[in-house]
Amino acid sequence: MDEHHGSAQAATETRPREALLSVRDLQKHFPIVKGILRRQTGAVRAVDGISFDVHKGETLGLVGESGCGKTTTGRLLTRLVEPTGGSITFDGRNIAHLRQGRLRPLRRDMQMIFQDPFSSLNPRHTVGTIVGAPLRIQNVKTEHGVKRAVQDLLKLVGLSPEHYNRYPHEFSGGQRQRIGIARTLALRPKLIVADEPVSALDVSIQAQVVNLLDDLQHELDLTYVFIAHDLSVVRHISDRVAVMYLGKIVEVANRDTLYSDPRHPYTVALMSAVPVPDPARRDRAQRERVLLTGDVPSPINPPSGCRFRTRCWKAQEICATQEPPLVPQDGDPDSHLTACHFPVGRDDEIKGRRSADKRLG
Repeated sequence: MDEHHGSAQAATETRPREALLSVRDLQKHFPIVKGILRRQTGAVRAVDGISFDVHKGETLGLVGESGCGKTTTGRLLTRLVEPTGGSITFDGRNIAHLRQGRLRPLRRDMQMIFQDPFSSLNPRHTVGTIVGAPLRIQNVKTEHGVKRAVQDLLKLVGLSPEHYNRYPHEFSGGQRQRIGIARTLALRPKLIVADEPVSALDVSIQAQVVNLLDDLQHELDLTYVFIAHDLSVVRHISDRVAVMYLGKIVEVANRDTLYSDPRHPYTVALMSAVPVPDPARRDRAQRERVLLTGDVPSPINPPSGCRFRTRCWKAQEICATQEPPLVPQDGDPDSHLTACHFPVGRDDEIKGRRSADKRLG
């Protein structure tokens, strides 16, 4: 899978970098209300001013700890959640504040794969009804009818056309996720937001679904935003990776650069937790593991300045007073962006790991 994806990535990098999706200063604050009068006393700053681009034909991986705002970001991109502020430019049009009537035709071009294949399918409906629903809702006319179109979609995702009249409970978790993917592809979208699409599946099934998504991308010229917490999965499928922490994007780089040379201390800690399959390297990796101190701060009252400073071994006074901007590290605005006053270099990465271990006693 690496060799196949590597050649595809090289081909992608030679094409003009045209953004299908551009996000600028996107925010989502969930209000906290109390009392009989339901007065707002605060807000959960789930997504708090993020900006990134997704280019046509690429996969942008979005990673981070639970509660960092990944899923909320995915739902904002597809307008399943209303943004508090910022812009979402999809295919040249700002859709951040479009009314549902004007947004509905655009939903043909953007779809979502949900995390749980068990709850995302209506148990009362047959596979044919579930997969054909987008065609009926959007009133799409097919050459040979909806049934034939659904059966073709089932074959496309590795299922049998004979499954048309079966119900979700008759399938395994991996098969249910394939049904969900078939439903997502029904309208031939340009952009697919995949929210933890393999986290609920067994490891062997995860590989099959990831390979399927990779094959579909090249066959149908799809663009993905792939949300996950498993960095090993993200490494296989992504062209570029964005790292989130407490509602902010702290680092963005192409896949190979991020995994070989992480710059943000939080990214270094995440990378150190990735399992190493090679026994010869495993002992060394375990010795260099970064164990972060403290808990993740509350998104209701995040730290001032850099939000990671309360757990960072490189934090200094400026980190508490000034929020670091997400800026390029090597002069190329499209290559490696890091939001850190003191980004980690190759020389001091090991020092930082040892320092983190000492702080833990």
